[in-house]
Amino acid sequence: MTSWADLAAIKRTVGLAPLLHRYQVELRRSGRDQYRGCCPIHRGEGREAFHANLTRNIFHCFSCGADGTVLDSVAAMEGCTLREPAPATAGGNGHLGRSAADALRRKATGYEKRTMPSPLGFQLRGVDSAHPYLTPRGIDHRTAEEFGVGFCVRPGLFCGRLAIPIHNTRGELVASCGRTLDGTEPRYRFPPGFTKSEIMFNLLRAAAASEPTVLVVEGFFDCLKVHQAGIRSVVALMGAAWYESQQPALEQFRRVILMLDGDAAGRRAGANIAARLQPRCSVWVIQLAAYTQPDQLPAETTRHVLEVRTTTPRYCAALGQAR
Repeated sequence: MTSWADLAAIKRTVGLAPLLHRYQVELRRSGRDQYRGCCPIHRGEGREAFHANLTRNIFHCFSCGADGTVLDSVAAMEGCTLREPAPATAGGNGHLGRSAADALRRKATGYEKRTMPSPLGFQLRGVDSAHPYLTPRGIDHRTAEEFGVGFCVRPGLFCGRLAIPIHNTRGELVASCGRTLDGTEPRYRFPPGFTKSEIMFNLLRAAAASEPTVLVVEGFFDCLKVHQAGIRSVVALMGAAWYESQQPALEQFRRVILMLDGDAAGRRAGANIAARLQPRCSVWVIQLAAYTQPDQLPAETTRHVLEVRTTTPRYCAALGQAR
């Protein structure tokens, strides 16, 4: 059944304050119910470009020109149409009253502890899972469709980028990552308020595989290629950084195999994670050859990782250069 929502009613009744608070937009108070700061839509450098009025429930960026109401802000930051976020905004993320506005004010003037990402309640539309960029990266069409990966053509945060949906362990969409196709910076763009430290990419599928072992890689494409090679219990850190808050997610497995990038950052991260996890579970570290990434390995080489489950050394021999 198609969800229906009265857009005009939502704009009248849903406050901008709880939405900005949900996306953890850093703002400074500049007057009564008036805030300003960096634009969460184009993430420009201007510290005063983005203006939000919490009484009128409107915003405007004097740098990129974005403006509008609650739904306009969600649509711009998530790269979707106005109607897609409407049902979720009217339902689970509606008018939260004075407490939400007060929370935003507290955040504008001091530190507030981050929480787990909230589900978005809608999916990105208009993504092309058959985009030619995926073939040279070794991602077939079936894998791209399974993960919902595709080129985004709609106006918004991910326009002109490859959109990679990110779900929590309940299967709820909490964010998407936009990957540039030509290597320009930032190569990866996340929506405002999303904290990588609170989630691991593909943990839902890894847990559902009911395997005692989980393979940990760094990037999205590493995870997609390993999954495509037949190893379903694989998660990605979404970078070389690893956070203490992610530790319980790995401790649910009896064995953890670390196959991070073959550079200095990847090896430092592997040693750090192994040292933290070894008191709680078995840890194996696969050291790739210098400047080699898991997504560059042939599928048959990747499948050899399965054999590591029966080996005894915690640190396995380095895999050779990808051919």
